[in-house]
Amino acid sequence: MKIRVLGAGAGGGFPQWNCNCHNCARVRAGTLNGPPRTQSSIAVGVDGTAWVLFNASPDIRTQLEHFPGAWPKHGLRDSGIQAIILIDSQIDHTTGLLMLRESTKPLEIYCSEPVKQDLSTGFPVFKMLEHYCKVNHHPVPLDGGGFAIPGFEDLRFHTHALKSKAPPYSPHRHDPHDGDNIGVIVEQVSTGKKLYYAPGLGEIEPHVAAALQQADCVLVDGTFWQHDEMARAGICEKLALEMGHLPQSGPGGMMETLADIPAARKILIHINNTNPILDQDSPERSALAQAGIEVAYDGLAIEL
Repeated sequence: MKIRVLGAGAGGGFPQWNCNCHNCARVRAGTLNGPPRTQSSIAVGVDGTAWVLFNASPDIRTQLEHFPGAWPKHGLRDSGIQAIILIDSQIDHTTGLLMLRESTKPLEIYCSEPVKQDLSTGFPVFKMLEHYCKVNHHPVPLDGGGFAIPGFEDLRFHTHALKSKAPPYSPHRHDPHDGDNIGVIVEQVSTGKKLYYAPGLGEIEPHVAAALQQADCVLVDGTFWQHDEMARAGICEKLALEMGHLPQSGPGGMMETLADIPAARKILIHINNTNPILDQDSPERSALAQAGIEVAYDGLAIEL
C-alpha cells in the first residue's frame, strides 16, 4: 500500500493567510525550523498510478501539481485520482471539490449520509457540481463494515463514526449525528497491512481504540498540543475538545493514547498553525520523537 500526504496542516494551512502568531510569523521570516503546510489531505493506492483521495482541501490544485502520481497520463484529459472519500463536510476538507469541476466524468464520492446532507444544503457543493462534472454519491457503512472501490480490488475500506464536530453550517453542529465525522481503516487484502486515518478525533471510543491496535500505520489528529492552545496564543477562548480535537499533551491525550499501540508508524496530521510541534527544534517536537511519534509534512510518502 502506498500513502501520500498531500497536505498536513489544519484549516487555514501554515502559515495561515491572516495569522501573525509565533509560528506563522517565524515561518514567514525563515526563522522557524520547519516547512509550511497546506490543508490536510492524503492519497492511497497500490500501483502508484491510481489513487483514492481522502478529502479535497482548498489547496488541492497545488497539492496535485506537486504529486506526479496524480498527473494525467492517458488521453487529453485524465487524472490518477479515481475516487474520493470524505471524512467530514468541513470547508477545509471539501472546498477542493469545486477545483475538480473540470473532470470529464462524474466525481465518485464516498461519504456518510450526514456529510451528503451538509454538502447538499448548508454548503451545497454537490448541487453546484451538478452544473459541471456531476457527482456519483456512494454511502459508507458506519459499523466498520468493509466496502470496495472499483479499480482498487486489493484494498478494502472500513469506516466508522467518530465523536468530533460537524461544521458551523451543519444542522448537526449542536445536535451530533453518527457520520458527521468518520475514521477509516484501509486494508490491503494481499498483505493484510492496515492504515488507520482519522484527522479529526475528539474521543478514543472502544471501536477507535480497536482500530488503533490493529493498524500498522496510524495517521491521526495532531491539531493541538494543549487543550487551551488557542487561548494561550491569544486567538480565541475555544478549547480543543470543544472543537472536536484531542490534544497531544496531558492525561488521556494523543501521546498517552499512542503509547499503548503497536503500530510501526505513528504519525500526526491536521496540525494547527499554533501547534509548537511545527518547530522541529521545540521541546514538544523532541518529546514526540522520544515517544516514537512522527509529524506529517506535505509530500511525505509512506509504503506499507
